[in-house]
Amino acid sequence: MIKLEQIHHVAYRCNDAKETVEFYQNMLNMEFLVAIAEDLVPSTKEPDPYMHLFMDAGNGNILAFFELPTKPKMDRDRMTPEWVQHIAFRVESEEALMEAKAELEGKGLDVLGPTNHGIIKSIYFFDPNGHRLELTCLTGTDEQMKQLKEVAPLMLEEWSRTKKAPKHAAWMHEEEFSSK
Repeated sequence: MIKLEQIHHVAYRCNDAKETVEFYQNMLNMEFLVAIAEDLVPSTKEPDPYMHLFMDAGNGNILAFFELPTKPKMDRDRMTPEWVQHIAFRVESEEALMEAKAELEGKGLDVLGPTNHGIIKSIYFFDPNGHRLELTCLTGTDEQMKQLKEVAPLMLEEWSRTKKAPKHAAWMHEEEFSSK
């Protein structure tokens, strides 16, 4: 039976390797770990030069990028709304989230949020490649997380039948708004 330990890395495309490394170093204090460059794709042997970058996203998590100079300039998936595809990083607390927002805005980034999602709060911004990034902190209780896990299969089943938002976790948003 397969037993996964963690995500080793997720990889995205970038337009400029150096600009991407500098962005993640300067904006998110991520350490640049490794660069791999080849003229042939190791798995397929295709002649396609690339630069593959690995950035430390904390706790053994790695965010990777490929610059592909012989390919047309990258663009996002135009069939998917901009808010859907994103990379989310967790910070320690709401205080850390608000400090990060102020720091990023001080560095000239447009930052949306914070947005309260009931069990997390998040801010959003874009990297120089157009990838939407999210910083988030956990605000839900252990009991809320347990309840959400319990209703997840019911919600999925209802969604699969109706393609409408199930109300099994409506309590989460009711509490969010009643506490204001």
